[in-house]
Amino acid sequence: MSLIIAYVGKKGCVMAADKRRIAYFGLKEQRELLEQEIYSGEIKNDEELYARAEELDVNLKVTDNACKVKSIEHVAIGEVSSRGTMETKRKRVYGTSNGFKIIELSGSHILNSKRGDSSIIVFGNKIAKSLANEMIRERWKPSFSLKYMGDIFGQILKEISEVTPSVGKEYDIVIEKNSLAKSQVQDYIDEVAERDVMVLAKFRAQLREKLIEQNENIKLASTIIEEGSVGEIVIIDDNLIEVKLNDDVRAFDVNWKLLASPGQNVLMFVEDSEGLDKGDEIVIEDEVLCVKKNKANLKCDIILCHLE
Repeated sequence: MSLIIAYVGKKGCVMAADKRRIAYFGLKEQRELLEQEIYSGEIKNDEELYARAEELDVNLKVTDNACKVKSIEHVAIGEVSSRGTMETKRKRVYGTSNGFKIIELSGSHILNSKRGDSSIIVFGNKIAKSLANEMIRERWKPSFSLKYMGDIFGQILKEISEVTPSVGKEYDIVIEKNSLAKSQVQDYIDEVAERDVMVLAKFRAQLREKLIEQNENIKLASTIIEEGSVGEIVIIDDNLIEVKLNDDVRAFDVNWKLLASPGQNVLMFVEDSEGLDKGDEIVIEDEVLCVKKNKANLKCDIILCHLE
């Protein structure tokens, strides 16, 4: 969970967010206990965080380079997210002059949304949100310029980072405004949000396809032949030979594109074909591709695999 602070009003929108992300690796119960202690304010700095994580046998990956606020066509956008075992939950805020929209998503599916024309909006965990709201009440005035509001929000983020490791010291600020009539703003924000969520859905679909492809490649890699028969010579043409693959062998290129199915021929290179005959068995012995009868080494630009 991150910390995002936003102001939306007739002047425009200013949005600030820290850049910290924390990934937890370990038993679910231990991870949840660590997060609870962080978000309740019991753990107050990075040193205490790492020490407690070690006690609970939880591995951490802490980074301070995440971009949680951005702009699209005069609309500032901020997002906080939490990753579960099955799906990532997101909360996004869209803001510009005279309007904002907040949506909650599971993956790229919108669960609920709300809108308004002016507000101070704070996303964050319990301790960070409580501290931010208190500091905003003490320091903020509606007469401030957007730039000065941004400076105040940045200072608030820095001060909160000193009392909870859930917020990083680095932060980003986005300021946006538009010249639309007030009656046009909500429709405009709805359009921007709809396109933004569509981009997220497309990205997730591409990522899913990539992961499926990677999983398929991993499965294929596990079938690579390291020992045994792969086929027999059917044609000898000087240093080039054609090998007919066995009924349980396939050939792929380095990008895992299927080149030859069982029973089909593949090309191989041998430095000296003298003494070779049609029907000679081709094998992999000690991870070396060779002719079985005389151990003549063979070369090819293919990956030989067993059928799954």
